Amino acid sequence: MFKVQGLKPLHGKIKVQGAKNAVLPMMAVSLLTEGRTEIRNVPRISDVFLMAEILRDLGCQVMFQDDVLEIDASGLSGTVISEKTVGKMRSSSLLLGPLLSRAGEVTTWYPGGCVIGKRPIDFHLDVLRAMGAEILDDGGMLIAKAKKLCGTTFRFPYPSVGATENALMAAALASGTTKLLNCAREPEIMELCSFLRSMGAKISGERTGTITVDGVEKLFPTDHVTAGDRICAGTYLAAAAAAGGEIEITGVDPVVLVEPLKALRKMGAGIRISGATGPKARIGMVMERRPAGVEIDTGPYPGFPTDLQSVFLAVEAAGSGESRFKETVYEARFEAAMRLAAFGADVSLHKDTAIIRGRYPLVPGIAETPDLRGGAALLVAALAADGLSVISDSGHLKRGYEDIGRDLRKLGADIEEDEL
Repeated sequence: MFKVQGLKPLHGKIKVQGAKNAVLPMMAVSLLTEGRTEIRNVPRISDVFLMAEILRDLGCQVMFQDDVLEIDASGLSGTVISEKTVGKMRSSSLLLGPLLSRAGEVTTWYPGGCVIGKRPIDFHLDVLRAMGAEILDDGGMLIAKAKKLCGTTFRFPYPSVGATENALMAAALASGTTKLLNCAREPEIMELCSFLRSMGAKISGERTGTITVDGVEKLFPTDHVTAGDRICAGTYLAAAAAAGGEIEITGVDPVVLVEPLKALRKMGAGIRISGATGPKARIGMVMERRPAGVEIDTGPYPGFPTDLQSVFLAVEAAGSGESRFKETVYEARFEAAMRLAAFGADVSLHKDTAIIRGRYPLVPGIAETPDLRGGAALLVAALAADGLSVISDSGHLKRGYEDIGRDLRKLGADIEEDEL
């Protein structure tokens, strides 16, 4: 549970954690090799701990100290992922491809995680079937087998990030060449391809949306430094936009934040990029006025990330104009928008679109976190509320943020967390 005293401008510098959405597929791909793989700059979040638990259950050795994760999959002995563990995180579906490729079979369940829509894994299953896997759905339990996965040509009906990642991992050791069309192009896909290449995989074309994978006989252990978390960076920039003030973000490449930074500029924020390119760059932001209204459509990268929709919507709830947000990725991602009513927000929903009429200050509210990013949105709204707000169920936030309360306090927010 978080207690937030609002109307405290944010000031200071902060380095963002490693990217959650990059680390989880790299943990899964570690199953494809025998030996010790080392991943650095790993965030200490519950999704990482859960994936580590799954890997241990499968017979892997996993050590996690500070921000360094070591995985040795030499002793892989299991192919069954428990329903209890799968129900806690959607990313467990990323183990389908690696286990089929390495062990020839896997038994799992439809995944859980945040409730933000249907989020089917049909595309994951379809591409694996195209590579020769036999998959049986037995009342929600998935039983998949493949003597040897084979290269294929497959077009994704939608550029799904998870399905693209699963296909890449399965194709790396498949027999022959796999050509994947209409792939996701998120930065995390680029990073996974780079990671796989460092293990000996032959992959090309990931920046074009058409990826070619020439299967190899064997992959080798590697070490890697994870990129900064663009969604975490966007969250803290949004927090400063709602609260006002001046902050500096480091540890993330500004290139992966083009659309969020564009939206912040339209709101009236002053954005300054300095220093070297890449993760050594510094993103400075000054917000001296109430955010102006904007129009945002979410979409696959390089579009505006759906993971930041609810957070930026919360900023505009405390803005000075009218804004429109159209959600094109997940049909149920407006749960946080409805809960902003507890803070006096003026939000109306029309199918896939939210209309927000900004008002400031918001009123202090009491609300329960609906999901990971929705929880961050409620915290952002609380920063712009005149009084003490209470946000319950901080467990969702721990799935993607190492310690969002700590980080906001570093920037001057008046926020406390009580463990219930």
